[in-house]
Amino acid sequence: MVIYHLSMECFPVAKVGGLGDVVGALPKYQNKIPGIQARVVMPWYNREYVRSHEFESVFEGWIHQNQTPYAVEVLKQKDSTLGFELYLVRIPGLLDRENPYGYWDESQQYLAFQHAALHWLSAMSRKVDVLHCHDSHTGLVPFLIEHCPEFEPLRGVRTIGTIHNGEYQGQMHWEMLSYFPPVRDRAHLGLLDWDGKINPLAAMIKCAHAFNAVSMGYMEELLVDFKGLECLIQMERAKAYGIINGIDTEIWDPQTDSHLPYHYKKSTALEGKAKNKAIVCEAFGLNPDLPLFGFIGRFAGEKGADFLPAIIVESIVRTYGALNIIVLGSGDPGLEKTLEELTLKFSNFALGLGYNEGLSHQIYAASDFLLMPSRVEPCGLNQMYAMRYGTVPIVRYTGGLKDTVKDISSGGAGLNFTYASSEACVEAMLRALSLYQQVPTMKALVHSNMDFDFSWERSAKNYVTLYESY
Repeated sequence: MVIYHLSMECFPVAKVGGLGDVVGALPKYQNKIPGIQARVVMPWYNREYVRSHEFESVFEGWIHQNQTPYAVEVLKQKDSTLGFELYLVRIPGLLDRENPYGYWDESQQYLAFQHAALHWLSAMSRKVDVLHCHDSHTGLVPFLIEHCPEFEPLRGVRTIGTIHNGEYQGQMHWEMLSYFPPVRDRAHLGLLDWDGKINPLAAMIKCAHAFNAVSMGYMEELLVDFKGLECLIQMERAKAYGIINGIDTEIWDPQTDSHLPYHYKKSTALEGKAKNKAIVCEAFGLNPDLPLFGFIGRFAGEKGADFLPAIIVESIVRTYGALNIIVLGSGDPGLEKTLEELTLKFSNFALGLGYNEGLSHQIYAASDFLLMPSRVEPCGLNQMYAMRYGTVPIVRYTGGLKDTVKDISSGGAGLNFTYASSEACVEAMLRALSLYQQVPTMKALVHSNMDFDFSWERSAKNYVTLYESY
């Protein structure tokens, strides 16, 4: 079975969030299953990974958007160090930029990527059994291969859509139809429509053979709250699934992690974490004798990042400074400025702005607790990384967090709170401080968390089973 994963992100080429981690790991683990050949197709980015690896051109062609011709080149990575074949789609002026998102013409970007990838696969008569489409950026693929004559060789290929984040649906005005490849029968254009606009995520749900959310908890939430798509997903419920994400345990392993100053395993976890904690605290001017709470993620409302200033102030004031907090992330400029100001007021709060893969690994290893006050969390990988590194997650009980982190009061792995608020998070942090003082209990929790199996093997098999069902 030959599977092509289409995505705007893939670690380590370009990663903004969990989507990049998933696409960088899932195909690698699928390729360990006999009879499976999983590959990744993504845009070309002007990034260090691309500049530092060798690629060969495997296709050159042209596509037209709004009567304008665009040159298309597909490049394949020469080595196989990722565990899967990697293909990059380059279009000068559209798919040759530094970042995946944030451009004024991103709707045209996403459409051009899908058009070019399908043009290549069709023109070269590549063997394709499954097209796995990740999020709204590739949500038009199931429609395009069935209703555009240009992609006739792909007609009937199984299509699976994964909803990593239903907050972003890719809506565009109908004027963008002139950028589409010609459609066989305009009577089918209704498949693109939702609420008077072209909606790629809605089109994926309508046209894909099956679709899934990245946890059962998130799928249940989408059925009642999906930014206007609730009735659609309810109508299509027969082909809806929930498959929890995994983590790449070869990369995320405290025994071998190249980003860590000190390696450790379960039997040496307390000593190893203390050593890593001392290094991080020294770098940021924190007291290593205090419990360390970490937050890693985008400064976005769905992550509850706007709660951070109140969480920091309230927790420090209420505990008389009996804890440290370190935050790593970027996003909302106003929030970044507010957090920078708080570092001047509180000596036991540290801030790292921007994306820093190495530092994130160090914070997971150094922290005693990880904060996830998310409003929305489709699956969540941070809590899995934390547990893998012996860190106790403090999570809002939502989405995939419900599936992966039960409260310690029920024999679980972390501390839960129900309401999306700074007050609820701080109350959970106070519980965590009490737990921290119970050394035998804390030690047992660290050890048991490191025993959890969040590897991709099981999830990769679940996806293959889903492919084979259609």
